[in-house]
Amino acid sequence: MAATVPLVALQGDTLELLLWRERGLGPNDVAGVLDLNPGIAALGATLPLGTVVNVPADTTPTQTALPLIQLWD
Repeated sequence: MAATVPLVALQGDTLELLLWRERGLGPNDVAGVLDLNPGIAALGATLPLGTVVNVPADTTPTQTALPLIQLWD
């Protein structure tokens, strides 16, 4: 079995927000996380506070931060 990292949902977190904030993962990673956490989809769009979500430890961020654009100096 592959190693996992537990993430804990904060108030108002969706699965996508939790994955992005804690691991930098994007929409392409959600299906794998759902497979690893059976029954989590039944909790609804907003995860209950304190829900533990297991994420594969070997995942790397699929999205990178965009460069900062400043309108004024």
